[in-house]
Amino acid sequence: MSRLEVIKTGKLWIGGKWPRSESGATFVVEDAKGQTVARCALASRKDSREAVEAARAGLPAWRDATAMLRGQVLYRAAEMMESRCEEFTEALRDAGMNLPAARREVELSVDRMVMLAGWCDKIHQILGCQNSVAGPYHNFTIPQACGVVVVFCPQEPPLLSMVTLIGAAMAMGNTVVAAVPRSAAMLGVLLGEVLAVSDVPNGAANLLTGDIAPLLDPLGGHREVAVMVSSGLSKSARTTLRLAAADGIRRVHTIPWTGADWADDAQTCSPWFLDQFVEFKTMWHPAGV
Repeated sequence: MSRLEVIKTGKLWIGGKWPRSESGATFVVEDAKGQTVARCALASRKDSREAVEAARAGLPAWRDATAMLRGQVLYRAAEMMESRCEEFTEALRDAGMNLPAARREVELSVDRMVMLAGWCDKIHQILGCQNSVAGPYHNFTIPQACGVVVVFCPQEPPLLSMVTLIGAAMAMGNTVVAAVPRSAAMLGVLLGEVLAVSDVPNGAANLLTGDIAPLLDPLGGHREVAVMVSSGLSKSARTTLRLAAADGIRRVHTIPWTGADWADDAQTCSPWFLDQFVEFKTMWHPAGV
């Protein structure tokens, strides 16, 4: 008698825990042949609100950590991704990608996390400056974390875009809520498992899997969200997001990149890409004091 295969159950990652969806809803993840490989939690509006609250609660621990420590944590995440590269490759193959392309995307994703880790303690020297002012004062402008950042991950390239958006926001000291589409749900679960064992503080990163459309309004209109970054959304979805964000002072960025653009390190690891995840603070200081 043959045994039944134990199918993986992918849950949400919120506040350092792995809860099921508040609604109890799930969806089936199938491979390219139509075989069931997992069941993942379908995030609801309430789940999205809880994720934002967890990100806000986790903000002080992550934002106030030294830039070097944040870089070490993200580098640890890259190490853990490297150790589980076969699992990521298999998840990409289940999504319909051929083996060479899947391996290439995993390699690019690991390298991207390493590069973003390296920016943690260097971005201030690039984006910060000392301003010339009239009078006996020093005037400095420095980048700092915005707060809670919501990212809407595109379907292509599934892993590389997810790592880029989440890693960039975290590298700048923000906490993140990532909305991951159904097609990349297992990759989101695997990435959550990687971050969970990489010394990431509870709430610094939160992942929601399922349908993006029902999450646009609750995430876009939440008062604790500072910045929203999206890629791959339809025109109507972008409009919904902007209308929800217009209720408060929130920044909305749309990344128009296609698949090949995400692999370009000159774009995705540029300080001019990272500056959408920071805000600038200007300080006056008396000269000679």
